[in-house]
Amino acid sequence: MAPLPFLAPALIALLAFRLLPAGWLVQQSLSGPQGEFAGLDNFEFLFTAPSFAKTLQATLTFVAVTVPLQTAIAFGLALLFAENSRILSPLRVLVFLPVFVPSSVAAILWGAAYRPQGLANALLGSLGVSAQPFLSSPSQALMSITVMASWIGCGYWMMFLIGGLKDIPRDLYEAAAIDGAGKLSSLWHITIPLMRRPLAFVIVADTVAAFLLFAPIAILTRGGPAGSTQLVMFDVYQQAYFFNDVSLAAAEGLTLMVIMVVIVLIQFRLLSREKQL
Repeated sequence: MAPLPFLAPALIALLAFRLLPAGWLVQQSLSGPQGEFAGLDNFEFLFTAPSFAKTLQATLTFVAVTVPLQTAIAFGLALLFAENSRILSPLRVLVFLPVFVPSSVAAILWGAAYRPQGLANALLGSLGVSAQPFLSSPSQALMSITVMASWIGCGYWMMFLIGGLKDIPRDLYEAAAIDGAGKLSSLWHITIPLMRRPLAFVIVADTVAAFLLFAPIAILTRGGPAGSTQLVMFDVYQQAYFFNDVSLAAAEGLTLMVIMVVIVLIQFRLLSREKQL
């Protein structure tokens, strides 16, 4: 009983901010418009509605493109900036600076850059490329959001990977160099295998962050054009606050939560595999 007073604040917070909201979410997802028990009707409606299928497709496409892109760029930046250097340190700070920009402010900045006469088209024009519609094009809007999210995310995930790189013993590289291994060989046989755990964390955490993306969609596109950026989180918001269908929004939120649980299980699986190697 002695540790209980010390654990009590954390347990109360867990109950108030995690367990009770999760229980309310499940209860609402099984309710009808008047609060009556509706069983799985909300889920049946969701998974038979073409609009939700399009929302899931857009969300999965966004995650499938954003996560590998951010992870690859963050890993490349980590390899570049892992070593302490008077030249590289200021550049590392510049790469990390977007992390301090709130997502709403970043959305406003990128919205200005994506305008027809904005910075993005000015840069393309200097390269001889014609002006692009970006956020007003169904085929470009989602990728434009990906670029904006990566501008913020890459520097953030880079710092985790730099920490992982610094944990790799230097003796391994020295031994590999004595055996005649080059930089690419050391990267493939030493760095990447020993970075498996940090990379697994970054991939899983970035996947969760991508599924939960909301502010840029709400500010820049509101799910358009033609539903091309209608991600699940924004759809939950619309169902709850615009259409006043809390039960359907809860069903969507619970679906999203199940996806998060699956991702966490995948993370545990990756870590357990690493321990067995």
